[in-house]
Amino acid sequence: MTTQRYIPALAYRSLTALYDPIVRLTTRERRVKAALLKQAQLRAGQRVLDLACGTGTLTLSAKQMQPQATILGVDGDPNILRKARNKCEKAGVNIHFDEALAQRLPYADASFDLVISSLFFHHLDRDNKLAALHEISRVLKPGGILHIADWGKAANVFMRTLFYGVQMLDGFTNTSDNVAGRLVEFLVASGFVQVRETTRFATVLGTLSLYQGQTPKVLDSGLESIL
Repeated sequence: MTTQRYIPALAYRSLTALYDPIVRLTTRERRVKAALLKQAQLRAGQRVLDLACGTGTLTLSAKQMQPQATILGVDGDPNILRKARNKCEKAGVNIHFDEALAQRLPYADASFDLVISSLFFHHLDRDNKLAALHEISRVLKPGGILHIADWGKAANVFMRTLFYGVQMLDGFTNTSDNVAGRLVEFLVASGFVQVRETTRFATVLGTLSLYQGQTPKVLDSGLESIL
């Protein structure tokens, strides 16, 4: 894993206050996150981690959708976590948030049934994408599922052209694998099975995709199953 400068929301701390309205206006946030939660199929009793939770919009929606699940949020930015905690407090919802990086999560092995993540992986270079995915695999239970919403392979030339705006803000090195459609490859390389891109959304900044992958199930024999 390489050392990478931490990139805050929208790349600059001065833009953090504008994060929610910009994301809402440019990424079809409500529809994309609703689709991600529908894909996750949250159930009572599950432990769910919102990785790189940002201001807590997805975390809060997950808890409101399934109050009987334990939902945690984690992010590396203390400033944005304050916004997440305030958002949940105003909504009257109690959610625990931790400050940590995705490559060094403060949780025991096999702690979660599900991990959800939105608009995070394009902030990481390739080595750190892979390091984060391996760490997610570690904290997921056998058969646990990762659900991702992030920038994906451009659906057409127009979507590819629009995505240059994201790359200029967040960096070409970090975003090039996303727009090349390599997240599926990285999930497989990190040991996930049943990996697939499930949905694409056209936005004013390019193509947003939903992905999912599962950690191998452990059979009674101790062998891992990819079924």
